Amino acid sequence: MQKSTKIIPVMFCFFAMGFVDLVGIASNYVKADLDLSDSMANLFPSLVFFWFLIFSVPTSLLMNKIGRKNTVVLSLVVTVVSLLIPIFGENFPVMLIAFSLLGIGNALMQTSLNPLVATVMHGGNLASTLTFGQFVKAIASFMAPYIAMWGAQASIPSFGLGWRILFPTYLIIGIIATLLLFATPIQEEPVEDRKLSVSRAFAECFKLLGNPLVLLCFFGIVCHVGIDVGTNTTAPKLLIERVGMTLNEAAFATSLYFIFRTIGCFTGSFILRHISNRTFLLISVILMALSMVGMFIGTDRWVLYVAIALVGYGNSNVFSLCFAKALETVPTKQNEVSGLMIMGLFGGTLFPLLMGFASDLIGQAGAVLIMTIGVVYLFGFYLKK
Repeated sequence: MQKSTKIIPVMFCFFAMGFVDLVGIASNYVKADLDLSDSMANLFPSLVFFWFLIFSVPTSLLMNKIGRKNTVVLSLVVTVVSLLIPIFGENFPVMLIAFSLLGIGNALMQTSLNPLVATVMHGGNLASTLTFGQFVKAIASFMAPYIAMWGAQASIPSFGLGWRILFPTYLIIGIIATLLLFATPIQEEPVEDRKLSVSRAFAECFKLLGNPLVLLCFFGIVCHVGIDVGTNTTAPKLLIERVGMTLNEAAFATSLYFIFRTIGCFTGSFILRHISNRTFLLISVILMALSMVGMFIGTDRWVLYVAIALVGYGNSNVFSLCFAKALETVPTKQNEVSGLMIMGLFGGTLFPLLMGFASDLIGQAGAVLIMTIGVVYLFGFYLKK
């Protein structure tokens, strides 16, 4: 089978990877339906990203046992099950289980899909392929609010699901992705099984935190993901609180964020050919700082839209900048560094929890203040980098 043919099911997998971002808009609808506080509603995105802390290194060991393709197929199966559960109900325990499985499936996928792309490309243009994969992932991310809004309209036949029509829609695509990848023959090179225990693997990863620059990069990724998930969750709430929009109207804010994050990924790949990583990081931090000011004081719809767009663009390349710097710092232990950086995605757990408590106390300005702490850290990271 030709390389170009094999990459099609892999791109379907990238689309399925983007399913995790539905948690932002979904948590807002669950909050409204179940009459939850912000802190309780933000438990859902926090729970999704908690599993990256637990499963990233064990998944790298699992790939040695069953192969990269089979690990991605397993991640798709878990994701499909997570999308199936909410179709049958929307009570709090059901949604907790569904979002937990969504997080576990995505943790497996994030860890194993990029190495699978390297296997399929066999030394081809890996960087551009991964960039295109991120673009495909972003399509799923910014489609989610529109599908939820569409289903929530009373005039739309949603089979009694309302906004939850989002889940069977993505379920169908997830099943297609699973079947396509399963049926695609991919020859993998044998990997020497290092037979490390999970506890030993974790210990080796955490030992690298003794390197100051690796530690800075790790927390840089924690802040990046925290701001990413935080904006995804908080942007609609800002428009509801400040402008008086309905949830359906405000859901556009989530798509706006992902649109500008996608634009940032593409343009960043070209800009970084002409300026240094350090300079581009400073530009990114300045854009995010301006965004935080706009979201904190803005009361006009267009001021908030501009602020959401700025953080989408500014935060789009922070992960790759931190990840690349960490790999360059310890080039002899790139697998261990990669596992550690993926664990940094648990920032998507920490930030929404803190933002939920802060917004319960002083409104959405409190959530913005928590995200601002992440921006301040990234400016400190620029100074040390």
